[in-house]
Amino acid sequence: MSVDGWNTVLVLGGIRSGKSEFAESLVADAPVVRYIATAPEGDPEDTEWATRLATHRARRPGSWTTEETAGEPRRLADVLESAEPNETLLVDDLGGWVTVLLDPEYQPADDVATIAELAEAIRTCAARVVLVSPEVGLSLVPTTPLGRAFTDALGAANRAVADACDAVVLVVAGQPAWLKPAPTTAAAAAATATVSASASPVPPAASQTGTSQTGAFQAGTSLLDAEPTPEVQLPDVLTHTPPVAPNQEPGNPWAAPTMALPMVATGLVIQPGMELPMPDDYAGPQAVDRLATLDVPGAGLGVLDRVVGFAAATQGTSTPAAWGSVRVLLLNGDHAGGASAGTVAGESARRAAQARAGRGALARLAAESGASLQVVDTPASAPMETQPALTGEQVESALRYGWRLAEQAADAGVQLLVLGACGAGTEAAAAAVLAATAGAEPPAVLGRVITDSGEIDDAAWMVRCAAVRDALHRTRRSPRGAKDVLSELGGGDVAVATGVLLGATARRVPVLLDGPVGLAAGMVSRDLAGQARHWCLLADHGQHPAVRLAADVLGLTPLLDLRLDLGEGANALVALPLLRSVLALAAALPVHPSLASDADADRADEPQADPEPDDAEPDDAEPAYTGPDYTDPEFAEPEPAGPGPTRTGADEQPASGWRAG
Repeated sequence: MSVDGWNTVLVLGGIRSGKSEFAESLVADAPVVRYIATAPEGDPEDTEWATRLATHRARRPGSWTTEETAGEPRRLADVLESAEPNETLLVDDLGGWVTVLLDPEYQPADDVATIAELAEAIRTCAARVVLVSPEVGLSLVPTTPLGRAFTDALGAANRAVADACDAVVLVVAGQPAWLKPAPTTAAAAAATATVSASASPVPPAASQTGTSQTGAFQAGTSLLDAEPTPEVQLPDVLTHTPPVAPNQEPGNPWAAPTMALPMVATGLVIQPGMELPMPDDYAGPQAVDRLATLDVPGAGLGVLDRVVGFAAATQGTSTPAAWGSVRVLLLNGDHAGGASAGTVAGESARRAAQARAGRGALARLAAESGASLQVVDTPASAPMETQPALTGEQVESALRYGWRLAEQAADAGVQLLVLGACGAGTEAAAAAVLAATAGAEPPAVLGRVITDSGEIDDAAWMVRCAAVRDALHRTRRSPRGAKDVLSELGGGDVAVATGVLLGATARRVPVLLDGPVGLAAGMVSRDLAGQARHWCLLADHGQHPAVRLAADVLGLTPLLDLRLDLGEGANALVALPLLRSVLALAAALPVHPSLASDADADRADEPQADPEPDDAEPDDAEPAYTGPDYTDPEFAEPEPAGPGPTRTGADEQPASGWRAG
């Protein structure tokens, strides 16, 4: 469903208010919808009523099924009680249901008891449900007994159903106004308020913040909000804290004016609704318009002009430069249970060790691109079909850890982050996140399982689908807030990736996504900071159905269709040289002579000095680059620019298993 965090929604509205159209838009993302029609056919001679019904039927997609309940009003509760967890129901509307309920044919009847049965059926319904009902309580009291009976019964039904639903929206003149927000949002706000109220005053040394030239938030080196358990201990990510700006008091608990990120004594608070910076709205279109004036013999850059617009918006200039310093973050974390069915035990650890040693596709592509590579171990996730993948404390720690990784990269001068993952079970976790946040059906977004020999393992794929199905059934009554989704379904790698996206957004660093983990993190980050998706770029979807759907929901159009499947991160690095070339070309090409000014034309006609001969070479010229020597035994993982996580020895890793390479 298109609404995050809600399983049941009541849509209220007056006559011709657009309530039905709005309700239909809420279930537009569902692959199959069961439409429950409650209104009776009416008088055959009433052509106007017949026209209204025909209009409603014409709007329904062909994939929807329709079920009539007008013949028996009590049947609506039975339909809701028998609905399956993977179904989406649209009930339109309760006004017609009350009309049938009050029909003399069904009297005498206990209307109050029937309405109570409907409300209880909504509370216990396993499916996603959207109900439509007219709001007649704002009009005058009817002058007829029948009219008063209808408004009284409908008002009682609306109150009971609104109390049973997770969310309620009132549509007025086509404009929705949410009356009842998601319980997750309210609970999160209450929890945050409780924490803020109970926290002791923050000492200046603990709450000191700084402002960078870009207005980005700087946090201290404290990594955890609370004393962690041994299994979630994270290494400190060292960050540079610039001096306090003259106009900023040291004790001020807020960051730069472009955002509102509260701090408590234990560090950064990541919560829903954070105000993070947005890319430049004007630089992007200006850069794209400038491309039409360049001196090129053809029609231009085609769809790659979006790269120029994206880089211009994130750099704040109409002539963006090609990304120089690039860092690849490879997240390594396994998911236990059926999510990892068909994966060879220890395969992800082998991939991570291979990348650390400078071998394998990702490391070699990073070396060719001059990008640094940092392997980050994330916490292992528990079987989501039987228990939460992470505890609440682990989610908080993972989010802050990812934020610190992005800050570390920004302080080191990194201009572009590439986000990838290599854990077992990541595709199933991403499918579960998409099912929880976008209403996707797991089999439709779960990619095929390919064995080491290149064969398709359908049995393992079915085990993964069953694991996601069971996890969604287990959490069908759980909140759907961002942190709840990460705890129940997403796991460690998705949580750290979400923190990276948020931290990169705060520091105005663009992120090149690649694979299901990064896109799942993008879906989760919408509830925490909707600005994050505007700093993300998708080079290629890699033939992955989950990436396709998440990109469509996030509004990220893949630039290329190379159909690569080299692993998360490697696909993006293949496209990186092309993207850099496009930016370099757009920045270096002059304006076409027909569009240049007279002064520019005169300078173009002036004789130019003879170029130096080909064999002339400056004294300080560097030898030509011949590419990395992969036979050199000293070839190893490129060290990331700037400070990294501390280590106690050359090969020593933290005992907790959370480490960055």
